Amino acid sequence: MAAVIDLADVSIVRGGSTLLDKINWTVDESERWVIIGPNGAGKTTLLQVISAQIHPTAGVAGLLGEVLGTVDVFELRPRIGLTSAALAERIPRGESVHDVVVSAGYAVIGRWRESYDDLDHQRADELLAQLSIAELADRTFGTLSEGEKKRVQIARALMTDPELLLLDEPAAGLDLAGRENLVRTLSEITADPYAPATVLVTHHVEEIPTGITHALLLKRGGIVAAGPLAETLTAETLSETFELPLQLTVSSGRYAARAL
Repeated sequence: MAAVIDLADVSIVRGGSTLLDKINWTVDESERWVIIGPNGAGKTTLLQVISAQIHPTAGVAGLLGEVLGTVDVFELRPRIGLTSAALAERIPRGESVHDVVVSAGYAVIGRWRESYDDLDHQRADELLAQLSIAELADRTFGTLSEGEKKRVQIARALMTDPELLLLDEPAAGLDLAGRENLVRTLSEITADPYAPATVLVTHHVEEIPTGITHALLLKRGGIVAAGPLAETLTAETLSETFELPLQLTVSSGRYAARAL
């Protein structure tokens, strides 16, 4: 299997603080990872590295067969699908849902004078249908519920048929029904053998879709554990990660945690 992410001793230092400390991590094209950790663990910083937004202070970051620092990131980024709260805030509230999705073809936010062909529009419509939001195509982004906005972002992230899909806390801010509906959708995506390699970032084990294969647990910029999900995500590793005695249960492939 080809590695889509290959980090070797990657560190990020900002203002004298070490945000990531010698991270060694490889993601193959068939794998679906979840990154779990408390606030300040380095999850967002790690996501910025693997989305080609920032370069390591030290170490080597390989992405999609390229090495950060030796490649034009503006050519690399369109090969990566990304959803995040920061990205959502940049989407014009008056933009139609269809345009939010199709504009990913040019890696722009907010349509201007770009020209799209029929295949582009067809793919956008197909993705909206796949995510069960086809009826929202003509709605403006600002009128959507939080759950609907999350689905639109995922459709946009998939528009360019990316080789790597990054989901930054996709269920944040959703109510119980919204979270469960989104997790069900993500379970379908991650279970699809033709889906891209996927990395999902979350604070909560309850948000892990059933198609996830591997886990990376972070604490204070360092790796607590990394590997196949069932072996890596345990009560012991989770308790160490959050520095709190935790009980972990699994039912029908879904996880739940509570303090002891």
